[in-house]
Amino acid sequence: MEPYTMTTDTICAISTPAGVGGIAVARVSGPEAIAIVDSLWRGKSLAKADSHTAHLGTITGTDGAMLDQAVATIFRSPRSFTGEDVVELSVHGSRWIQRELIATLCKAGCRLAEPGEYTRRAFASGRLDLAEAEGVADMIAANSRAAHRAAATQMRGHYSRYLADMRSQLIDLASLIELELDFGEEEVEFASRQQLRDTADSLHASLVRLRDSFASGSAIKEGIPVAIVGPTNAGKSSLLNALTHDDRAIVSDIHGTTRDVVDDLVEIGDYQFRFQDTAGLRTTDDSIERIGIERSINAARRAHVIIYMIDATSPRQALDNLADTLSLNTDAAVILALNKTDIAPESDVTALSARLKADYPQSTVVPISTRQAATIEALSDTLTGLIDAEQAESDLLVTNARHAQALGQAAEAIDRVRTGLATNLSGDLIAQDIRETIHHLSTITGAITTDDLLATIFTRFCIGK
Repeated sequence: MEPYTMTTDTICAISTPAGVGGIAVARVSGPEAIAIVDSLWRGKSLAKADSHTAHLGTITGTDGAMLDQAVATIFRSPRSFTGEDVVELSVHGSRWIQRELIATLCKAGCRLAEPGEYTRRAFASGRLDLAEAEGVADMIAANSRAAHRAAATQMRGHYSRYLADMRSQLIDLASLIELELDFGEEEVEFASRQQLRDTADSLHASLVRLRDSFASGSAIKEGIPVAIVGPTNAGKSSLLNALTHDDRAIVSDIHGTTRDVVDDLVEIGDYQFRFQDTAGLRTTDDSIERIGIERSINAARRAHVIIYMIDATSPRQALDNLADTLSLNTDAAVILALNKTDIAPESDVTALSARLKADYPQSTVVPISTRQAATIEALSDTLTGLIDAEQAESDLLVTNARHAQALGQAAEAIDRVRTGLATNLSGDLIAQDIRETIHHLSTITGAITTDDLLATIFTRFCIGK
């Protein structure tokens, strides 16, 4: 997309997914939207229709022949998504009707919309800020209730208001510093250095908390990565099959059957999990199996949750490797799954569970059998409970890598402010770091931006949005 400027042309596109459906919706936006559609309309005059009303009529081609019966919904400026006059036409979902409708609208004076142009016009008209606009894209792409919830929070502006409050505090902080500079010779103190340090400390903590939430936010948006690891024949592939209700992985009594990472997306509760069945961890001379084991280790390092499988009938190898495996990723939540409890002596399972709880108190021990649905359900409940506990710690999650980078840069800048206040650094240098912090926050909401950035963001949207 070329560098964006507000245009006076009228655009059109199909806003519903490609393909055949009962209904397809075409969106027309711009100063001539109502007039262009009205010229093709047979029914109540749309030019005289009130905003936010729907009308049944007939769409005709430029030759006057009927194209389809349709419902036209009117949204007058500025009370529309784009802030412009908008008409949404609901027609039958035939691919031919959709193609002919867009061709007819273009002949009548519209231009085919570019990817993301409707949302970009909403941003340009002030209907959305940039973070809210990106929330729209996340809402469209949401594959779970949790991802939908995070996108809705961003789209409704709660996230932007939180950033605006921090920006306001920074502006106040900069004002006090610069007032001291202006009245430095008169020894006037507008705020104590301790008050300024407290404000900077609070802002730094908020920025770091938001930045660090990206790990959870990204996992929820893309699918929470769960690595199923452990020694050979512990039941890793059987667990993946039980969780996916499908024979995704080959199950065999032969050690080393799994040679590569096998993954699948599964929705459990409010979340979408990306389960990864990995090669069994053991010492081997097989070069191919060693490659698979290295990939298992990498999967564990990247995982948000590790499920470590322990054969309750023969736990020694698993216990020998457990500490080393968990040391690969100390940030991951860990579930120690005691498998084959349907055939292991109950006393052995109880003793092993108690030992693991004592030795690894930060982990969660769950006895299971991949043959018993009730135990798999208990494991699933444990997984969702771990993520629920993470979400309870913050009402805001950063799901956008661009935002996380800007928050990190803002945190670094405000940290320099803290250092400057603690060491009585010159006020003009401190003020410069405050202005830099404000700049980084402003790039998130689009208060400060560039045409290249906008083009990058909005071209990722679909044509009709």
